[in-house]
Amino acid sequence: MAFENPDREQIKEILEQAGNIAVVGLSDKSDRTSYMVAAAMQQKGYRIIPVNPAVQGEILGEKVYASLSDIPEPIDIVNVFRRSEHTPEVAREAVQIGAKVLWLQQGIVSEEAGSIAAEGGLTVIMDRCIKVEDSILLGKR
Repeated sequence: MAFENPDREQIKEILEQAGNIAVVGLSDKSDRTSYMVAAAMQQKGYRIIPVNPAVQGEILGEKVYASLSDIPEPIDIVNVFRRSEHTPEVAREAVQIGAKVLWLQQGIVSEEAGSIAAEGGLTVIMDRCIKVEDSILLGKR
């Protein structure tokens, strides 16, 4: 059976209940899409936790972690800005840390990652921009 994203009502609930959002592949360069999306989500009140092994220190005022398993607090959404071929490993780690949602950004699709996450009990969203979904479903806050 082909993959289908949750319906808009479910996505709205996910966003309303989201606490910590780990952003895998978050760049420290302000002209990158990952940075712009994470900054916009942070401005809307979401807690962004950067995950990027190539960056030391902070991004958007938050400590950067090398991997999901290094984060010492619970994660609701794992938001992924990595190429599709890297997402199965991210999905395995998301399952391992007990995240609730694996969210692959717009343009990123991986049936393998989706299966790993779904079998691990996570809700899976692929090929959607979290910032766009938030704007459509929750509007200005």
